[in-house]
Amino acid sequence: MNVLKLLQKFNIMFFKRLFSRSNLKFKFDDGGRKVAGYKGKAGDCVVRSIAIVTGLSYQKVYDDLYQANELFRTTSKTKIARSLKQKNDSPRTGTHRLVFKKYLQQLGWSWTPTMFIGQGCKVHLKKKELPSGTLIVSCSKHITVVKDSVLHDTYDCSRNGTRCVYGYWTKNN
Repeated sequence: MNVLKLLQKFNIMFFKRLFSRSNLKFKFDDGGRKVAGYKGKAGDCVVRSIAIVTGLSYQKVYDDLYQANELFRTTSKTKIARSLKQKNDSPRTGTHRLVFKKYLQQLGWSWTPTMFIGQGCKVHLKKKELPSGTLIVSCSKHITVVKDSVLHDTYDCSRNGTRCVYGYWTKNN
């Protein structure tokens, strides 16, 4: 019986990917990372995304998040903060969502969730499922930018429109 369920799930995913399209145009955008002198691969999607949407330099956002990561690790009494090591302060290896949430709120951005516990995925990284305007989009283990139906990132992370969106940030008026 388990084999049958797996086969059905595989068929559903196969056809979903076959007939799904993102409809988002893609534009390579590193948020000024190369200009700031950084090379190689990194888990810095938070820095890149914030730099793209705010117009702040990559280095400014990087420095701000480095300090915010360090402050969170040294002052927060949460289990998450206690588990972080000093080397993890660098936004190059990622930024915890609690840290960038506070940073984006300070910059005047608001969070809109699109996925709730037990509900399943309702919004995908697709043109017809996202509002227009400038969005910082949260997906599984990645943050990216969509500006008026154009995906700004270092690669097309839409998975042909099947990538689930957990929520997005928009600039307050």
